[in-house]
Amino acid sequence: MPAEPHLSPMPKDWQRALAVVAHPDDLEYGAAAAIAEWTAAGREISYLLVTRGEAGIDGLAPAECATVREAEQRAGAALVGVHTVEFLDHRDGTVEAGMPLRRELSAAIRRHRPELVITLNHHDTWGGGNWNTPDHRAVGRAVLDAAGDAGNRWIFPELADAQGLAPWNGVRWVAVAASPYPTHAAEVGPGIDRAVASLAAHGAYIRGLRGAEQDPHSYARTFIEQSLRSGGERYRGRPATLFQVFPR
Repeated sequence: MPAEPHLSPMPKDWQRALAVVAHPDDLEYGAAAAIAEWTAAGREISYLLVTRGEAGIDGLAPAECATVREAEQRAGAALVGVHTVEFLDHRDGTVEAGMPLRRELSAAIRRHRPELVITLNHHDTWGGGNWNTPDHRAVGRAVLDAAGDAGNRWIFPELADAQGLAPWNGVRWVAVAASPYPTHAAEVGPGIDRAVASLAAHGAYIRGLRGAEQDPHSYARTFIEQSLRSGGERYRGRPATLFQVFPR
């Protein structure tokens, strides 16, 4: 596949990022290699999960599944240098991109005060005929809206009045991982092994998804390397994570 001349390098003049996704494993499938290199360079990144992924393993009851998947997410995050992981406790599979979610995400952005916000593909498909899930679409769209809401003192004024969260208009970009319409790329190298380990940390989920005999590390290695190689072929020939970046 020839390089796409419209892809630009990811912005580098930022210090804090907040990654907001629907489920445990969303970031490991989409952005972990880049996140690993950003944290290694001294940047501060926090994770916010809208659900605990409790509907993600067919053979595991939701209450038990939530506990397992939260632990896997915290372990996977630590492997790429992320130590702040928060959860909102929306029900997995039924997230709605309405005002309550926008308010919660706006509050999180005001608390963390990021310059970069990261999320996962909010489009209807992954490209081609593969339909995206309702939670991914709802959360991604709400993140894009909340990045603006967080800076407007007249939207959700109760966040300042009751919670002491002053408006934060410092979000400069929202970067959407795994979008079928990428605009930017982050070349990666040293972060690849950490990204593989981060995805492999979701062992219960991978085995539930792929079968009990599936080795999580082998699966993660194959998936991550293929994804990054594909991204690199569209950029400069080196492994890369692609993002659709919305400047603000």
